Amino acid sequence: MDGISVGFIGLGNLGLRLVLNLIKSGINTFIYDTDDNKKENVKDKNVTWLTSPKEIAENVDIVITCLPSPEAVASVVESKNGLLEGLRPNKLWVEMSTTDSQELLRLAKLVEGKGSMVLEAPVSGGCHRASTGNISILVGGKRIAFEKALPILKIVGLEIVHVGELGKASILKVVTNFLASTHLVAIGEALMVSKKAGIDLGKAYDAIKISSGNSFVHETESQVILSGSYNVNFTMDLVCKDVGLFQKLVDTYGIKTDLSEKIVKIFERGKTTYGSRAWSTQIVKLLEDQNCEYLRSDGFPKELIDEEIDITPLPFNSKKDN
Repeated sequence: MDGISVGFIGLGNLGLRLVLNLIKSGINTFIYDTDDNKKENVKDKNVTWLTSPKEIAENVDIVITCLPSPEAVASVVESKNGLLEGLRPNKLWVEMSTTDSQELLRLAKLVEGKGSMVLEAPVSGGCHRASTGNISILVGGKRIAFEKALPILKIVGLEIVHVGELGKASILKVVTNFLASTHLVAIGEALMVSKKAGIDLGKAYDAIKISSGNSFVHETESQVILSGSYNVNFTMDLVCKDVGLFQKLVDTYGIKTDLSEKIVKIFERGKTTYGSRAWSTQIVKLLEDQNCEYLRSDGFPKELIDEEIDITPLPFNSKKDN
């Protein structure tokens, strides 16, 4: 796969971190975003900025999209000067957004109609892990497409699981985001009870971390709640989209649930109160404001750093890719 070229569309909080690892590894990288101001984020990098998704598709072997909504993905694929106009046989589209599985399948048929392959590869673990290449990737699609994309996926991620046919990874990503969102609400209530009981919140954090009540969300997002920054580089509009997609699955499969609708309503209230671009962790601020009690403890960071592993993206022809 020497000389392979990759096009990356979407330089949001997550996408920027993923593409920077591709650039560091020496991949021949082409970039597009609807916001030209984002050129500033890569202006000193060895990349080529193109003017449309069509131009990206015409110039690369693999196109990666990492976008905020199913509507944004559809626009990139189907609109004038979109991917469909530039795709040719044997090219590969890798969709890394958190999206609607049925919409993905619809777009996949259009892409496959051009003779190109499709793979879904949503990521999980947060922006701090995307920065280090320690993020997890859930992959759905044909094995031949997976094998073609795997050397690139290994550059941007660490744990990579091929979960089955196209559409299944998108469903699992929505499932995991629903779990994370539910944990976040529960953490706020758990810490509030701890504070009202007179327990030092730093000690409460440590106690929960070593207990059966621990979670990845507690280990990470509780830290920026306790510091007061709430900064997880993930916004309220995105979490509302994700829990909404989960509720759509619940409705599609006719499942009777207790939590799903409540979680949707809680985050919609958070978005209404603090705005769509507020950090998702500010859902805990909703609880704090209601109780006039704020969950703070000294010694916690303002922004998350991946301390579990320190990965410098390896050159493309390194052992990591073989």
